[in-house]
Amino acid sequence: MKLSANEEYGLRCLVRIGYAGQGLTIPEISQAEGVSTAYGAKILRVLRKGGFVKAARGKDGGYTLARPAEEIVISDVMEALGGRLFESSFCDSHSGMNAICTRSVTVPYGRCGAPCRWPSTRC
Repeated sequence: MKLSANEEYGLRCLVRIGYAGQGLTIPEISQAEGVSTAYGAKILRVLRKGGFVKAARGKDGGYTLARPAEEIVISDVMEALGGRLFESSFCDSHSGMNAICTRSVTVPYGRCGAPCRWPSTRC
């Protein structure tokens, strides 16, 4: 699988925020990831609009996860950043995948057989 720059940096920023345990600012994240503040802001805007991070203003502000890390599905993050973890034909071409290719509350997998949640990714 090949990741675009947006997907790679988006995932890296999300993991960094998750491990920080406190709000991180755009300059902090951008410097740590080696990207410009404008590019960091662009990625964080996509992650915020996707519902993965939330932003708070003020002295104790910054970006934090919008929900617990175990509830964030990598395939959803990839889709928000402009890509997919698996192509739509994946489930059709792999026998036995029908049970996990449908997303429901009882099946904790991402779209099309993506049983990956971070930070404990099991792909």
